[in-house]
Amino acid sequence: MSNKSLDIIHDEHRALAAMLSGLRALASGIEAGRLTPDFELMTSMIDYIENVPEKVHHPKENTYLFARLRQRCDEVLPVIEQLEQEHTQGDARIAALRSALETYRREGESAFAAYQAALKAYIEFEWQHMNTEEHLVFPLARKHLTAEDWAEIDAAFLANDNPWQGAAGEYAALFTRIVNMAPAPVGLGG
Repeated sequence: MSNKSLDIIHDEHRALAAMLSGLRALASGIEAGRLTPDFELMTSMIDYIENVPEKVHHPKENTYLFARLRQRCDEVLPVIEQLEQEHTQGDARIAALRSALETYRREGESAFAAYQAALKAYIEFEWQHMNTEEHLVFPLARKHLTAEDWAEIDAAFLANDNPWQGAAGEYAALFTRIVNMAPAPVGLGG
């Protein structure tokens, strides 16, 4: 059985992973002296992370996928509770990363190490979070959810508030703008 919602979640994870990898590559380039800081680009990348995963992606996971799975599979409850707790901490984690970037912008090179440490902590946390969802939650969802559950979940994830389509297509536009701004190998920019 194909689960369109899991495909959407996986695609959104890949887009987030691309953004995180891009931020890491930019920081590595700055550290190595190959790149100069592009604060507009880095801010746009953090804006993307804040607006898509934190405001659209996580609420749908909680409201639809996790809620249904909670009803069907007791063994996943501790994992879901941990993931939901992590979702509630998202705003604070983004604020810490944004603050470290703003301090770096304001204070210059002396604040780079703190920004890089905040970025590393954010990236490691998000990788662990996405891996937990994909390797623990997805298989249990495939095993325990019914066709009716999937119909409801898929409808929610395919609804017109998909961040890549319709009126909310500004996320796709932001992603495209970032790819065009970022230097290779992160993006297509110069």
